[in-house]
Amino acid sequence: MYAVIKTGGKQYKVATGEKLKIETLGAEVGENIALDQVLMVVDGANVSIGTPTLAGASVAATVLGHGRGKKVKIFKLRRRKHYKRQQGHRQNFTEVVIGDITSQ
Repeated sequence: MYAVIKTGGKQYKVATGEKLKIETLGAEVGENIALDQVLMVVDGANVSIGTPTLAGASVAATVLGHGRGKKVKIFKLRRRKHYKRQQGHRQNFTEVVIGDITSQ
């Protein structure tokens, strides 16, 4: 059984027991959260697709921690013009472990 959820402007395919790094949530470490924007649930041969989300479906998750991703370097260069800019970015994330997937 797996589901496709939407959180932080992105879509993720999740299954029970998976660890996942998603956009930052305002939840404490160890807190249980419910991700209720479920787009699709697949249980064997039964496929439920929402329009755009499934009513009554949710995915339970537990927050494992918060962190920052690897640095992405942004480098701009204009050759022969003495123009060079360098910048870095580290995106914040929340790591969760997926629990139960429920649908109606």
